[in-house]
Amino acid sequence: KIYQFIYRGNYFLITFNQNLKIMVKNIIVIGASSSKTSINKQLAEYSAKQLTNVTLDVIDIYKLHSTPLFSVDIEETKGTPESIIALNKKFKNADGFIISFAEHNGSYAVAYKNVIDWISRQEGKVFNGKPMLLLSTSPGGRGGATVLNQAKNYYPHMGGKITGSFSLPSFYDNFKNNAFTNDQLKLELHKEISNFQSLI
Repeated sequence: KIYQFIYRGNYFLITFNQNLKIMVKNIIVIGASSSKTSINKQLAEYSAKQLTNVTLDVIDIYKLHSTPLFSVDIEETKGTPESIIALNKKFKNADGFIISFAEHNGSYAVAYKNVIDWISRQEGKVFNGKPMLLLSTSPGGRGGATVLNQAKNYYPHMGGKITGSFSLPSFYDNFKNNAFTNDQLKLELHKEISNFQSLI
């Protein structure tokens, strides 16, 4: 049996087997965009909700966009923002990460990059050696592939154990009403999700 419920803002999807002890994993889910209606947040949440025996902690970058721009001067005079300290604790306690990247001029969205810069001052290996599924999408045909490749190449140096990646091109053509319209792309993503599930 599969049960879904929400507790204190977190989404739970648990498979019950009376003969087995359930080990529920905590997954951080991030749409790495400052948009309220981020398509990358949609993709990240869709992917995370395919997992079983997990709690999902969805980090809304839009709500963190007012975090001061990282500066050693601000850090020295005002300290690290409380929101960053709290988020770093969540990162430490996570069993894995699903992140989908918006691409801004070939790189990360500034609000997201700023959050990661702040956390890196608390924890050099930001992702603490945990499994990561990296995604990207955009309205265009490349699907954010450039920023996705940046993350794939660099995040192992930041403590990420990358299990796989997936780029969804032409979001509005291939994903509608929270479902894929392209079966081949859906199959490719679900293979990556299955692999991630096996490694968390």
